[in-house]
Amino acid sequence: MTDAAAIRSPAPVLVFGASGYVGRHLVPRLLAEGHRVRAAARRLRALEAEGWSGAELARADALKPETLRAALEEVEVAYYLVHSMGAGPDFPALDREAARNFAEAAAACGVKRILYLGGLSPPDADSAHLVSRRETGEILREGAVPVTELRAGIIVGPGSAAFEVMRDLVAHLPIMVSPRWIRSKSPPIALDDLLGYMMALPWIPEAAGEVLDAAGPESLSYDDMMRRLARLLGKPPRIIIPVPVLTPKMSAYWMELVTSVPANVGRALIMGLKHDFSADDRRLRELAPRPLMDFDAAVAKVFEDEQKITVTDRWREGAFELRGGRHDVSFYGVALMRTAKADAPPEALWAALEEFGSQSRGYLHMNWVWDFRAWIDRRFGGATAARRPDGQPPRVGDRFDFWRVLAVEKPKRLTLYSLLKAPGAGGFELEVEPDGAGSRLAATIHWHPEAFKGLFYWFLLWPPHAFVLSGMARAVARRAEEIARESRGAAAPRPGQNASASSAAASP
Repeated sequence: MTDAAAIRSPAPVLVFGASGYVGRHLVPRLLAEGHRVRAAARRLRALEAEGWSGAELARADALKPETLRAALEEVEVAYYLVHSMGAGPDFPALDREAARNFAEAAAACGVKRILYLGGLSPPDADSAHLVSRRETGEILREGAVPVTELRAGIIVGPGSAAFEVMRDLVAHLPIMVSPRWIRSKSPPIALDDLLGYMMALPWIPEAAGEVLDAAGPESLSYDDMMRRLARLLGKPPRIIIPVPVLTPKMSAYWMELVTSVPANVGRALIMGLKHDFSADDRRLRELAPRPLMDFDAAVAKVFEDEQKITVTDRWREGAFELRGGRHDVSFYGVALMRTAKADAPPEALWAALEEFGSQSRGYLHMNWVWDFRAWIDRRFGGATAARRPDGQPPRVGDRFDFWRVLAVEKPKRLTLYSLLKAPGAGGFELEVEPDGAGSRLAATIHWHPEAFKGLFYWFLLWPPHAFVLSGMARAVARRAEEIARESRGAAAPRPGQNASASSAAASP
């Protein structure tokens, strides 16, 4: 068959939905193979955070057809990796509309092949997630552009929602009361193997119009996978007790309390787990033969690859150092955000943030709470540092109190990592944005829990954290307004000094 790595086209390859899980991994693979890559998503900021060297970035939304032409211009091969599970219960209708819009725009722009990543789906599937994935493929194939649909089940890779649900369960709970679907079977596939197929198929002529199942070499039940994952994480054997009374819907709500996977995504996935999933991948292996990793090898590759996910200029989901360098700390974190508006320009709000954690200003609100938390940390062996010197802007690597400065993007964002002794890993991010004639501060606490105690710690401290965070955001905004007034006062002429006199005084 055709060697995709040997094919180079001057036309850009479009990865549509590049900010999603698979897209974030596919873009750098295509770049490494020498392809010209255009990465598109609804939010340009999410793409910029990846720091891809050489990728063209485009803002495009399949629900806004007018944005598609620019993203599809000159494109011959397009990867369609869009789904709307995170949008709430109406996501199937959004998925249908998005697929129609994209198929029409791709045909109008002369695209020669679309590769759509769908999901394995039993004939009797009735979950909204599974049905929507199948419908999306059907709608794309109704268009004029040839489509290759690749259907996969559980992807074993860092950040894969299904894999991270299992990781959170076995890392957080030594004993699990589980629904009967825990014994349903699925053929998990390693992320590397899935990406290998995706890299090859668009340039194989025989793959046009095909619907292909992708699977690893084993068919495993979910409890088998979780027991093996617990062993690979170095955890004691987990006790899993299936019971008949927990329906997928009930277990979806329960899992929102014990996993950190985004709730809408996790709920949509779990509703489909009552089915056994099977895959006939003979045609795929014939078109694009490759050796496949078994489950244990795929998990070992997860542990290797996630160590390469590093911080850029902001808090980055799954970054290994932000999880305390531990594989059993949740990949996805929970977060608490509070905002405050300042009647001051963004520069004044940033100037207030440059005083944050300083000797004289502290945290501008309830400093005694922060001091008390530092005292508790020292009692448990923590190494709290001194506060920052006055007049010294924060710099990457600086330590003060129980923080380390991770990133500074002046005048937009200050990112801190927490050095507190706690059951998990977390940090703090302060972002400045223009807001009309003033500015807005968004203050966010991030937390990646370690085991059940990490979740308990988060829920226990959520009310006081919310209270202190709200007050602190308002205090920083008020300080920004003071700085703006001081700046305006310093710039105003002194009484009795007119503009001409001031100008003359300044003349040589």
